[in-house]
Amino acid sequence: MTSLEKTTTITTIILFAWLGFVIAWERISPYRKGLPFFREGFWVDLVWYTLIQSFFLKILIFSYIIAPVQHHYGWNGVKFFQSWSITEQVLFFIFTHDLYIYLFHRWQHANKFLWRTHEAHHSGKYVDFLAGSRSHAVEIIINQTIEFAPIIILLGPDSPVVPIKAMLDAAFGMFIHANIDVKLGKFKYFLNSPELHLWHHANYKEVFHANFSTKFSFWDYMFGTIYDPGHKPGDRREDWGLYYDFPKDYFLQHAFSVKRFDEQKLLKYKWFRFYYNLRPNIIKLCLEPFKKPAKTQAPEPERLIDDVA
Repeated sequence: MTSLEKTTTITTIILFAWLGFVIAWERISPYRKGLPFFREGFWVDLVWYTLIQSFFLKILIFSYIIAPVQHHYGWNGVKFFQSWSITEQVLFFIFTHDLYIYLFHRWQHANKFLWRTHEAHHSGKYVDFLAGSRSHAVEIIINQTIEFAPIIILLGPDSPVVPIKAMLDAAFGMFIHANIDVKLGKFKYFLNSPELHLWHHANYKEVFHANFSTKFSFWDYMFGTIYDPGHKPGDRREDWGLYYDFPKDYFLQHAFSVKRFDEQKLLKYKWFRFYYNLRPNIIKLCLEPFKKPAKTQAPEPERLIDDVA
């Protein structure tokens, strides 16, 4: 097993352990009480965004975008950066990429075209550890290409910084979106947390252009985009997500970013109803054998005449 494979294995184990910890933390100390685990959009976020989209986009970004460029120029890293320790390399790319994400994220909220690639991330009415995975495919391609291409260019294709950085990104993404009631005290001026980021997902005008940071909250404090009123967003369902209707289906969400449509009006077409209900019906059919039969109440025994007497 190569050093890269060992690092990938270790970071994967750490990530799954962190996932279990965050899920338990949400149950023990919830930010919004009463949020169901299998909330609306859970399976879309888990199956389509987390598993399927992540798998295919990873292949696309690394094998068909970054690798061809790296091979074409025969670039195997820069000795200056390769001479640094792993810790220094990781910290450098975390810091520089986080600044990029802050600036690009801010631009997405200010630009009508880029907002179309970001609105899916804000569409969930419930925000939890899994909600951070809901991101438009174009947004992921842009951000992860810009994130990992410099690492491979400066450090080489076999750098262990790639899996370490990916693990830290995923872990921190879970944390800032998690439904956990945690306060960092004075550390909130340096590190981001649900205390600040969940405000960014609230459906309020004052937070649409605020709290753009991902890992380091000091970007928002430095550039004057912080919103920290000292209390939580409302607990009502309509206080979260978008102010306009957004499709619930993964493919329709991507289609909506290209051409606006009314999902409910399309339900009048038979072909659309068939597509719209196809996956729910398949899931329902698959789960049917596992359903417990309904308990039938046994009829009361006939009372004897002697009992009446």
